[in-house]
Amino acid sequence: MLLIGLGGGLAGGLLGIGGSVVMIPLMTVLFGPRQHLHQAAAMIVNFFVGAPAVFQHLRARAVLGGVVKQMVPAAAACVILGVLASELPIFRGSGRVYLTGVFGVFICGVALDDLLRTVLRKNPKEPNSESRVLLRGGRGAWIGVVPAGFLGGLLGVGGGFIAVPLQRRLLRLPLRNAIANSAATIVALSAIGASFKNYALVTAHGFALWDSVRLALMLIPGAVVGSLVGSRLTHVLPVRIVHVVFTVFLLIAAGRMIFYSLGPA
Repeated sequence: MLLIGLGGGLAGGLLGIGGSVVMIPLMTVLFGPRQHLHQAAAMIVNFFVGAPAVFQHLRARAVLGGVVKQMVPAAAACVILGVLASELPIFRGSGRVYLTGVFGVFICGVALDDLLRTVLRKNPKEPNSESRVLLRGGRGAWIGVVPAGFLGGLLGVGGGFIAVPLQRRLLRLPLRNAIANSAATIVALSAIGASFKNYALVTAHGFALWDSVRLALMLIPGAVVGSLVGSRLTHVLPVRIVHVVFTVFLLIAAGRMIFYSLGPA
């Protein structure tokens, strides 16, 4: 569990994704497809992945405050809607494997899109500094996190997998700024999403609150260390390497989740 937390924190810190995409599949391997329990625990841990990462990004002056101020309220509303959607009858009982499948298909789509748009280009170019200055006011930033917030609440993830690509394509932000903004947003969303999800876990799924808290406590120490290291690497590694890691990581995670969703409930 410590190693799972370390892997989730490392990936979350490096890519601005929260870390659930590592933790949920590996907990599924260890304990079976108890998707709602794993989501509730991972959403608690996401806060402890995001907070150290934001510290590193602030030191690197990569967080754009005007953008984040618009992202957080819109994403907060959508993450609540996503959590409520995850409690629909289709996702209960034997239908819990649907969440795993949706998770995998979603990640696969994002990974393939990123592969086609960036990794296969011979000379990928980052947006210039002028576009960063124009976006400091955050105009239209909420557009990029509406789907991220909803899918984050539905799937129990930080939402960075969709928030980072949308910031780059809709707002023309450099990759490192998009990752930093995503991490800052995840800190706020994880607290809200974890509260709603754990309430639903206790009232609708027959678990005790301690069940998810116990898993989270085993994951948090490794997640904090991994987040500090990963977020530092975001500003040290060449951008192209971060792109490649982002894409390969998404494809592997998607394959694992789709594979387990095809098994028995």
